Amino acid sequence: MTTAAPVRPLTVVSAGVVSSAGYGLAPLAALLDGEAAAGTDAGPGAGDYPPRPVRPVPGFKLADHLGRKGIKYLDRLTGLSLVACKQALESAGPDGAGAEPARTGVVLATNTGSIAGYTDLLYDTLTLDKPQLINPGKFSNSVMNVSAGQMAIRHGFKGLNATVAGGRSASLYAFRHARMAMSVGHADRLLVGGSEELSAPTAWAWHHAGTLSERAPVGEGSAVFVVTSDPTAEEQETALADLLACEVGYNGWAGLNQRQEGRRGLTHGLAAAITRVLERSAVRAEDVDVVSLGATHHLGLERLEERAVRLALGHLPQQVRVGEVLGETYSASGAMQLAGLLAHWRGKPSERPRVGLVTSVGHDGNAGALIVRSRV
Repeated sequence: MTTAAPVRPLTVVSAGVVSSAGYGLAPLAALLDGEAAAGTDAGPGAGDYPPRPVRPVPGFKLADHLGRKGIKYLDRLTGLSLVACKQALESAGPDGAGAEPARTGVVLATNTGSIAGYTDLLYDTLTLDKPQLINPGKFSNSVMNVSAGQMAIRHGFKGLNATVAGGRSASLYAFRHARMAMSVGHADRLLVGGSEELSAPTAWAWHHAGTLSERAPVGEGSAVFVVTSDPTAEEQETALADLLACEVGYNGWAGLNQRQEGRRGLTHGLAAAITRVLERSAVRAEDVDVVSLGATHHLGLERLEERAVRLALGHLPQQVRVGEVLGETYSASGAMQLAGLLAHWRGKPSERPRVGLVTSVGHDGNAGALIVRSRV
């Protein structure tokens, strides 16, 4: 038997959220409360999408947020990430980026980069007269870490810069990576989150994969959080929450048509992750007020996730299902779940700090859990 080491909380100084609800936590809170509607208009290319609901960021134009300089060749995924990053830094105040650029970095979850960018480049490669006539400005978008790199370049961060892939649990892997980096002294302050873009190729991929129910929408967005292990006195007063323990792991590939053994292994893997984050956070199962679930609309996974939570906690607390309103956001889903949890708490003061659990599970066998404690 091993004893789980306690963790030092990481302070969530601010949040930047771009989603089909709009910009920030307030529109997301309104959407979760049923007081607003999500964006559903895919724009001029709507005819290229499969017969499935979509949840795009309504009317997104990068120039409206960053101006026209230096954005000519940036893809939509990078644009969403940059806007969320800008919003998080502005919300954090004058010290949001930290005093030392070499100690501030980025950890961003995205599994493939821009699928639309890849397919556009591939189309040009196959259809233009000569391969060398391909626009060289598009090549930078063919690497998955372009978003994290652009965030650092634009804001002058010189510290850790990491792009994390881990299927639907990628965002929780990013939070885990950020915690480890800070614990060994590689950074004082990080912008952590996840991004995913909506495009016709992506929507068709989900449509043919058969892992989502027919009514499940496909969405997009970016959620980025300024996180530090050493907040200033002012940040202590205005912080949104504390991130406690985060555990992730691979439990063997299960697939859509997984056999009972595979489902059981994934269930117990997620339950074990939940149990471990509770131990490391010194939080009792009965103290968890709300769980932000991630496998909404996923065939076979939705009940599996609920079963794992019941197995670990002994009950299923109040639930936040951000996927129901924002649609499937894949690698950004964990970050969106954290945003949904903070939005859920927004405007609802409490006499004591509340405890939230963020869970994630994927058909690829990845699963994870994160404990979050509110400040008010």
